[in-house]
Amino acid sequence: MPKPFNAASYLVDRQISRGHGGRTAVAGPRGTLTYAELGSRVRRAAAGLRAIGLRPEERVMVFSADGPEMLVMLLAAMRAGAVPVPVSTMYRSGELGELLRDSRARFLVVSAEFAEIAQAAAREAPDLAGVVAIDDADVRPGRGTRVTYEELLGLGAGEDAGPDATHDDSPALWLYTSGTTGTPKAAMHRHANIRQVVETYGAQVLGATADDRCFSVAKLFFAYGLGNAAFFPLAAGATAVLDPARPTPASVAARLAEDRPTLFFAGPTFFAALLHSPDIADDAFAPVRFAVSAGEALPAELFTRFRDRFGIEIVDGIGSTEALHIFLSNRPGAVRPGTTGTPVPGYDLRLRTADGREAADGEPGNLFLRGPSLATGYWARTDTSRAVFQGEWLATGDIYVRDADGYYACLGRDNDMIKAGGIWVSPSEVEARLLSHPTVAQAAVVAAPDADGLDKPVACVVAAPGHTVDAEALVAHCREGLAAFKRPRHVFVFDALPMTATGKLRRYVLRSVVAERLREEEKEEAAVAAGTVPEEQST
Repeated sequence: MPKPFNAASYLVDRQISRGHGGRTAVAGPRGTLTYAELGSRVRRAAAGLRAIGLRPEERVMVFSADGPEMLVMLLAAMRAGAVPVPVSTMYRSGELGELLRDSRARFLVVSAEFAEIAQAAAREAPDLAGVVAIDDADVRPGRGTRVTYEELLGLGAGEDAGPDATHDDSPALWLYTSGTTGTPKAAMHRHANIRQVVETYGAQVLGATADDRCFSVAKLFFAYGLGNAAFFPLAAGATAVLDPARPTPASVAARLAEDRPTLFFAGPTFFAALLHSPDIADDAFAPVRFAVSAGEALPAELFTRFRDRFGIEIVDGIGSTEALHIFLSNRPGAVRPGTTGTPVPGYDLRLRTADGREAADGEPGNLFLRGPSLATGYWARTDTSRAVFQGEWLATGDIYVRDADGYYACLGRDNDMIKAGGIWVSPSEVEARLLSHPTVAQAAVVAAPDADGLDKPVACVVAAPGHTVDAEALVAHCREGLAAFKRPRHVFVFDALPMTATGKLRRYVLRSVVAERLREEEKEEAAVAAGTVPEEQST
């Protein structure tokens, strides 16, 4: 028989057994819990879930704001041998209902602020047997059980059958991908995967200790946030700072001031917002040892600006839902700006060209990953699983180049590269140049066909606060620092760029918007040329 292993017990019970029950496990606006208090609530919630009929390996969807209650429910489901499925709180009712049906979730955990959306979704979920309501969320399933979070803890008071008899390969949790190119897919993770990301990235790159306080802009429903604000701090006996609020520079400023985190996690888009926000004082990051970025490539210019203003490094890395967390990363104190660093110990990487051979140093290639934390596949997506999970290797869909020192630099997704004038252009390279201009806060570059139907780079930018974007000046700026064929042929200004629920750029949406804007410009130019519209009205 396999050796028993339960990830929830590994994260919480281990600290209590070491005598660390009095340490602070959770802090933030919704309250503080010691490890002993967290352990008690997890045990009671697990017993309560069993009492209302949850069985091992059944799914528990969690649609909740970050806080102690959400963390307890995630851990309790795993302790009971069930499978928690945290999902984005940015989903609407139709999207949530689709995931409830796809996962065949038996129970839904929901916090009060999302009750209306959850209620509409629950009506369309025939497998749903009950709801756990945080803050007495007014969600009532068409049939089955409804209990409040407090009632659930009461049902489990005095009961502790111990953690379920799970082992390394037992299903632990599902995480839905962001769905940037289609319907979201659930990546299925084992109990062992949680220990593996702790022992690889958590221990050997992050180096979290019991003295750390971890605050993540990315929420617990996201693989990146789940590691940052649950797995890594709890495994180290540190403190997880959880904030239920939608992240803004102002809300982050409050957490930095009140909870004084020592490790800070966000993505490049949010780091740019912080850099341009008047809500963030120059000394706001004084308690932070270093910051971590993931989700998309961090431009070197953004790294330099942030370090120079706030005095801390941003350690850039890349992870994926399928790998559970970061597998390629720079190292604190040894960051090479503009790169994603070197492989995290325990992971192997390969770059493969389009014809299947291994790419040489300096040659772009598709990034493939092998490592201990890979998901076992996608739930009920056989063809997609076979395409992405290729034996021991995962096809990440990212295009990278490796230099002679073994550092990897991101060139974009395999469907993001632009061929302009017969030469490949990396969007990230042009974006980095755009971001080096003081009037630009955010930038994205996508391909759009010119009058001849040939793809050319188009820049989409958000102006920095207090600035106005001059399109001609931006194009000139790009000409000065890039080869001529890489320059944007158009510059469009946006109030905000389209993002997924997890903060990644929705390039396919942006491509569609750009194509429509170009069509409108062509119509206006044709009307002016035909004399049917006064020229002054065409601008």
